[in-house]
This record gives sequence, structure tokens and C-alpha cells, in this order.
Amino acid sequence: MVGNTEAAPRWAVRAAQAAAWSVVPSGLWRVALGFGLPVGFHGELERMFGRWMPGWGTVYVVVLSAVAEGLAFLTLGLVRPWGRRVPRWVPSLGGRTLPAWTVLAPAGLGALAVTAVTWSAALGPWQRNMSDPDSPHGLAGVVMTLCYLPLVAWGPLLAAVALDHARRARAGRRTARCRLMEAVGESVRS
Repeated sequence: MVGNTEAAPRWAVRAAQAAAWSVVPSGLWRVALGFGLPVGFHGELERMFGRWMPGWGTVYVVVLSAVAEGLAFLTLGLVRPWGRRVPRWVPSLGGRTLPAWTVLAPAGLGALAVTAVTWSAALGPWQRNMSDPDSPHGLAGVVMTLCYLPLVAWGPLLAAVALDHARRARAGRRTARCRLMEAVGESVRS
């Protein structure tokens, strides 16, 4: 079996866990907004959110939060055995080892996309929105900012874990080649 058989280092496991948890605070804040809890919006923004939440807006923010958390949770697959194998219940492919690129390509693209979106939002629209008089200010603004701040770590954490996964996959291929060469050498000598 060629692949990533080396155990993930402790820092990579912790980084993957941090990536999965980085999405939780913003999701909880969105769900609170979706269920109509006062999160600090005033004026036109309060009226706009009030028209949609609770209601279809609630469904939207709950689904958005669940999808984001599900995607962040997949980071754990880069440091766990289940991230290297097709689940057994998948017809005709179940139990097979995944080629490293099929895991690393989406992880790398995801890391780039998440980093671009969260960092551009933090450095651009977030600053403009916070200056809107109808946006949360004071304690509500601090709570909202603290809930969204961990998102800026998601992309870099995912990138670091993906790079470690690539390193371990490369080491696994080298080890498999060495075992193959040893086996060939033994059969030639016999």
C-alpha cells in the first residue's frame, strides 16, 4: 500500500482541531441572529434582518453554519486514517486508499479560498460595515468581532495541515519504494 502511513505530528493534529473549532463561534453567532436574538443591529439593518429571521433567513444561517463546520471538520481527515480511505459503505470503492492528490487538491484550494475570503472580509468590508451606524457597536460589536475573528485562522491552519499531509505522503511513497526495492533485491539474490 503506497500512501501516507506515518502518524501526524502533534502540532498538525492540534492545528487540525483548531481549524475545526475556528468556525464554531461565528456559526453560533449567526444561529443566534437567525433565531431572532438581539445581536446589536439597529435601524434599517434590524428591520431587514427582522423580515427574514426567524423564517427563511433562519434556515439559511443554520445551513450556512452547518456547511462551514462540516468543511472545517474535514481538516481532521488530513491527520486521521479515515481521511486516507474511501468509506467502506461506498460501492466498489469502499476501503481503498485515496491517492494523496485527491485529498491535497481540495485541501489546498480550500485553504486558498478560505484565506482569501476571510482575510479580505476582515481587512475590507468588515471595517466598512462596523462604521455603519446600524451595525452592532459597543459590547455587541465586540462580541460579533470576537466570534468572527477565529475564522481568519481557518485557512492558514488548513494550509499548514495540508502541507504536513503532503510531506507524510511523500515519505510514505519513498518508504514503499524502498520496501519494493528490497523485495526485488531479495528475489534476485535467491
